[in-house]
Amino acid sequence: MKKAALITIMLLAAAVFAMSLVAKEKPAKEMKYPQKYSELTEEEARVIVHKGTEAPFSGRFVSHKQDGTYTCKQCGEPLFSSDAKFDSKSGWPSFDDAIPGAVKEIPDADGVRTEIVCANCGAHLGHVFVGEGFTDKNTRHCVNSISLDFEPKEVDDSATQETAIFAGGCFWGVQYHLDKAKGVLSTTVGYIGGKTKQPSYEDVSHHNTGHVEAVKVVFDNRKTSFEKLAKLFFEIHDPTQVNRQGPDVGEQYKSVIFYTSDKQKEVAEKLIKKLKKKGFSVATELIPASTFWKAESYHQNYYEKKNQEPYCHAKVDRFQ
Repeated sequence: MKKAALITIMLLAAAVFAMSLVAKEKPAKEMKYPQKYSELTEEEARVIVHKGTEAPFSGRFVSHKQDGTYTCKQCGEPLFSSDAKFDSKSGWPSFDDAIPGAVKEIPDADGVRTEIVCANCGAHLGHVFVGEGFTDKNTRHCVNSISLDFEPKEVDDSATQETAIFAGGCFWGVQYHLDKAKGVLSTTVGYIGGKTKQPSYEDVSHHNTGHVEAVKVVFDNRKTSFEKLAKLFFEIHDPTQVNRQGPDVGEQYKSVIFYTSDKQKEVAEKLIKKLKKKGFSVATELIPASTFWKAESYHQNYYEKKNQEPYCHAKVDRFQ
């Protein structure tokens, strides 16, 4: 009996010692992120580690068009080239191909879809679909923006990127069309031309600031030109209307090109002259660009987020 009691005491002591070691270990959540990987926020971990999904049209790379490489948020390995990116209108970044060996396909837990993960660290990226016919490769890697980082292609931005600012009514519709133009790298809606610093949408709507709703366009001058974008601008709104655009009435909706160089002014004057020769009473003003104030986040890419099309902006050929 004494021997059995001694064994029991020894086993209990061993168990207590083992439990003390476990208590000293790092929490399981910390153990999931080796130091060689980037530290993740709670939301990043929800998607990347626990295989969650971000809301459609909410990610920063949905409408991203810059040349470069999309990398894994967790380990930094290259995953997708910008050449493979296309607009699927799904609400998530879409790629018709991945960098060879960078992405691994595995059966999804739902038993239907195919999950894609980073081949290096296993980070959840999204899902892959085939047979939809979006591109010649007939494949769509549907990826969460939050699972990605981006490394831009090394170019002399000062020589290849230009900025143009257009105002033609509600900035939602103007952005919708300009953002889809070839060579456009980014579009931002905001306010320009007024006297108040950092105006709000409410300030501008109440006609207290003198600002105009406008869209700032950053474009690659190797792939398009200011003239092409200005032509598109004149065709997606009615440049003959004064202080309004369709049902939207007010000085904040007037037609203006805020030129950023003398060259842009010359090009705009040439296009206006062509339109006037065709009989259009062009009301578009040409004003040198001043401080552009970015609008509230809910205004950015409004129609993309709503999965809708503009109600007062439609393309009409005016230069044919």
